[in-house]
Amino acid sequence: MLKMFSTQLTGLFKRLQEKEEYSIEDGARLLAQAAAGQGKIYLYGTLEMQAIGLEAVYGEEPLQTAAILTNEIELEAADRVLIVSRFANDPEALEIARNMQQKGIPFVAISTVRGETDGEGLDTLADVHIDLRMTKGLLPDESGNRVAYPTSMAALFIYFGLKFTIEEILEEY
Repeated sequence: MLKMFSTQLTGLFKRLQEKEEYSIEDGARLLAQAAAGQGKIYLYGTLEMQAIGLEAVYGEEPLQTAAILTNEIELEAADRVLIVSRFANDPEALEIARNMQQKGIPFVAISTVRGETDGEGLDTLADVHIDLRMTKGLLPDESGNRVAYPTSMAALFIYFGLKFTIEEILEEY
């Protein structure tokens, strides 16, 4: 089972790299604006996606100027935000996204677009959206259902893509 999971995960990472390459570059450019200026890159993750903020702030190689977004933080115009959720229609993530729009704070979102979002999903609200493309589990089980839904692993893959690109941009800057 682990070998099949590894194969499927490798395929997912390859698809994300190929299909979201330009969105990752665009997202990194937007987030790098904060790191290059006087701002911070704030991260907000729902549920298991909090792992991305924890990695960015407390990981072995933290993201420059990164901080976890909380209700107590007063954002400045130079700040940028990365919102990460399992799905683009997550109510908690949408509330944060609307708040960013009202404050005029540019933001990047990472989530899976599934079905219709009625024009109000992270994919339509974000300045840059990166689609996780995880609409079902990676493996079939004995009953014909799909299991193994590693959204946080996929989001961490995207996060590292953003981080590497931000660092490249800042080196050139």
